[in-house]
Amino acid sequence: MEFGKVRPEDVPSINFKLPEDGQQNSKVLNKKNEATADIFIGCAKWSLPEWVGFLYPLKTKAANFLPEYARHFNSIELNAAYYKIPSIETVRKWQKQAAGNAKNGFLFCPKFPETISHHKRLKGAESATDEFLASVVEFGESLGPCFLQMSDSFGPNSLSTLADFLRSLPEDLNVFTELRNEEWFSDPSYRKQVFELFSSLHDGAVITDVAGRRDVLHMEVTIPEVFIRFIGNGAAFREADYARIDAWAERIKTWQDRGLKKVYFFLHQHDELESVRLAAHTVKSFNQTLGSQIPEIQLQPSLFI
Repeated sequence: MEFGKVRPEDVPSINFKLPEDGQQNSKVLNKKNEATADIFIGCAKWSLPEWVGFLYPLKTKAANFLPEYARHFNSIELNAAYYKIPSIETVRKWQKQAAGNAKNGFLFCPKFPETISHHKRLKGAESATDEFLASVVEFGESLGPCFLQMSDSFGPNSLSTLADFLRSLPEDLNVFTELRNEEWFSDPSYRKQVFELFSSLHDGAVITDVAGRRDVLHMEVTIPEVFIRFIGNGAAFREADYARIDAWAERIKTWQDRGLKKVYFFLHQHDELESVRLAAHTVKSFNQTLGSQIPEIQLQPSLFI
């Protein structure tokens, strides 16, 4: 992921402390709760040959990458849908492969295609949207939230366009939106308007934790679910990234105690081996702090460095 990337020498100067809660949180998370939230942890890809002999058994063939992935993770941030809408047949195949090998219920969280979000910028995108929805609905019970990522240039002057598009979607579709234009966060009025919009529509707001754009770490919880994209800083900063994950576990615990029901936590790294290490730590940290019982991610022993 290039968004928010900084030079390694600049990482130590960045304040990675999680900000205070957003304004919507007290409205949404306002009930004493003793139940454990449903936790979904994953990465953005499964078709990674470098995971063979590291996460996947030696000699695993590409056709078996998804079933092997589903043995270790219970969700996937499906970025593949951003570049090409998968066919209904492909979706059915993926769903069957994952469900057949998952230890727990597995969720696909497909990203809206770029033709909708970036090329058409949500206008005149009815045909592509219908095609996307007809495809992902075939995931059935394996369909998690759909993830709408807007470009850096999509700013508050397009608020009405965003509102119209979200209102046009099926009411039972779980949608989280990631905003990247700085003005959404720097102007208190725009910030208030857009997060109140999400709350009113019962839609979520993606929270992105990345070194070079701390403003997108907005901490606004607009529904009792959170979709967090965590971007690590590489093997040289592994221990620091582990500490960041532990801080997330503590913050999510406070939200869980106030009524948070679901957590979708996706790990990103330029080094995909490091993504797995971060995910393995996330499972351990969340189990310890949140009381979840997610099966630990087992790496191939000889290569667990």
